[in-house]
Amino acid sequence: MITIAFTGGGTAGHIFPGLAVLAELKRLLEKENCKHRLFWIGSSLGMDRSIAEAAGIEFFGIPSGKLRRYLSIKNAVDLFRVAAGFFKAVRILKREKVSLLFSKGGFVSVPPSAAAAFLGIRLFTHESDYSPGLATKINACFVMKTNGRIFTAYKETAGYFKNNVRQFVIESGNPVRMSFRNANPAKGRAFLGVSNDARILLVLGGSQGAKEINELVKAVLPELTLIYTVVHQTGPGNLWDLPAAEKYRHYPFIKEELPDVMAAAELVMGRSGAGIWEWAVMGKPMLLIPLAGANTRGDQIENAAFFAKAGAAFALTGSDVNPESLLDGIRSIAHNNERRLEMAAASAKIGERDSALFIASHLYVTIKASLSEEKWGLR
Repeated sequence: MITIAFTGGGTAGHIFPGLAVLAELKRLLEKENCKHRLFWIGSSLGMDRSIAEAAGIEFFGIPSGKLRRYLSIKNAVDLFRVAAGFFKAVRILKREKVSLLFSKGGFVSVPPSAAAAFLGIRLFTHESDYSPGLATKINACFVMKTNGRIFTAYKETAGYFKNNVRQFVIESGNPVRMSFRNANPAKGRAFLGVSNDARILLVLGGSQGAKEINELVKAVLPELTLIYTVVHQTGPGNLWDLPAAEKYRHYPFIKEELPDVMAAAELVMGRSGAGIWEWAVMGKPMLLIPLAGANTRGDQIENAAFFAKAGAAFALTGSDVNPESLLDGIRSIAHNNERRLEMAAASAKIGERDSALFIASHLYVTIKASLSEEKWGLR
């Protein structure tokens, strides 16, 4: 029996790409009839458990603390949580006889990654953003210690690491769940109750919604519905009183129907976290409003700039994030068919690699090479 652990969490963007890799690795192992066990280590609080278990994945929760780049009394408290998470992760990895750990990042991934290095378990990690986050920078030390690898969504990300780390970096793209590659636009339209010729603008603010995006949509909704049927994921508890509009659909959260709804959309609007790679896999033109401000390191601005430079997206930042600029940007895309086609082609180019399979194949080869034929199940 081969046991592989996955870790990461805090946001859906840290979990869903990891689940995509897990699914591909599971498929590769089953293809050779190799006995295996895969499970997830995440935060004992928050959404980590519900997402993993909804995907049918065994879950172990650990205490976790946030890694802050600024002075706060909470840092002292969270240090104890990080330490507690480390010791619990050590117990889990040792007890379950884990052969390899794959980290998808986020602050909850640091204690298990440190535990893997402490126990001599090979560690692989993935960074979704253009520049590496603090958790990835810390985990890179554990990757080097275990002779693992750091997968990155962007080729340029390697330049943000020190020279001695770069030899461990492999550009992979960002893993995307297979449901987005196999999505059916007809099913999406049926779910929304719209006609085959309806033009759809899909607005996404992440799993928790985005107040800034919600307010922008509210300000220009009448004008938007002159062009599009607006499908809006608002986030739970973020609904507001709006006049009834035939061409407006709002949902707190679109679950398993999201890939099909996205496949039906002509244009997708939202933040620029890891989720934009799902849009790229489908070749969708994008209007991006990256998260900015004092509580972010600017990673979404960097992601948006990359997609905009590639011709796949129109990005609004700084003082341009206002209703007038938003409406102008959407109109400039909606009324220019040639531009939309060019954006769609550029988007599809970015998302053409099957990154989940690419990463899973590396894990598969590593596991097989490190185990005897008897343990692998060949005799």
